[in-house]
Amino acid sequence: MALVVAQEVPTSSSMAVSHGPAGVGEARHRMREQLRRSGMTEEVVDDAVLVLSELLSNSCRHGRPLGRGVEVGDGDVRAAWRVDRHGTLTVEVTDGGGPTRPVPSTPSVTARGGRGLNIISALAQDWGVRDSASGEVTVWVVLTGGHRRDDFATRVTAPGFDLLDAYGTCDAFGDVD
Repeated sequence: MALVVAQEVPTSSSMAVSHGPAGVGEARHRMREQLRRSGMTEEVVDDAVLVLSELLSNSCRHGRPLGRGVEVGDGDVRAAWRVDRHGTLTVEVTDGGGPTRPVPSTPSVTARGGRGLNIISALAQDWGVRDSASGEVTVWVVLTGGHRRDDFATRVTAPGFDLLDAYGTCDAFGDVD
């Protein structure tokens, strides 16, 4: 008699994403469905989808599409994710590189952007940048369940800004019976 032990097969996916906002929603949807089917917790799935969105947005804003002679806004970037047998999820976005390196910034309170890599830093176990000889740049992020840093909220909000300090402790519905 043979004993067969079920073993979870790692999940992986790679897809071409249009270099621009059009493909981001499709990539998020595909990732969410695949990670849910693989049994990842909702917290990790939500974090992974947010990370993927940030990486793709940064790639569209700061990087070039893959391929030679392709203009910004044309072509594709590559999104990939994989879950190893230990449940560690790695998310990657690869583009054709750009004029700057991906580094977290310190945006002003009123800035419309610049917080993405800080959000990723708060959610990730680790992240980094890998360059290829052909000029491709891959930003990778490692996520694990329960790793979210305790100081997540303070790391992604403006320092010294408290909503209650700004608006007081008013009761907006105090006069309503």
